[in-house]
Amino acid sequence: MIETILIAIVSIEAIGIMILEMFGSPKQQANAFELDESFVKRPEVKTLLANQGIYNGLFGALIIGTLVFLKGPQQTTMLELEMLFVVLVAIYGSLTAAKKILIIQGLPAFLAFMVLIF
Repeated sequence: MIETILIAIVSIEAIGIMILEMFGSPKQQANAFELDESFVKRPEVKTLLANQGIYNGLFGALIIGTLVFLKGPQQTTMLELEMLFVVLVAIYGSLTAAKKILIIQGLPAFLAFMVLIF
């Protein structure tokens, strides 16, 4: 039960990040990603954020699909991989973008991963 709650948090967070990246105001995006607002307003940056957003949203949908459509060991294996991927992306993001990504995005996925494997 706790793993399902943690996994749901990870998937909802991914979809929330998609909404921010694709539809958030430049001020919201600048604050969330620790960027200068004038930088975020550039058309090419808006395109890059939207592109990243679709990846996040689809990954969130994949996690939900795994919960809904798979059962048993196949579901567990897929969820372990998905949580591990989120942790790895959070580590990379914390090293290259904002340190808070490790806690905000990585911690729930790490906790879910640990519950799944134990």
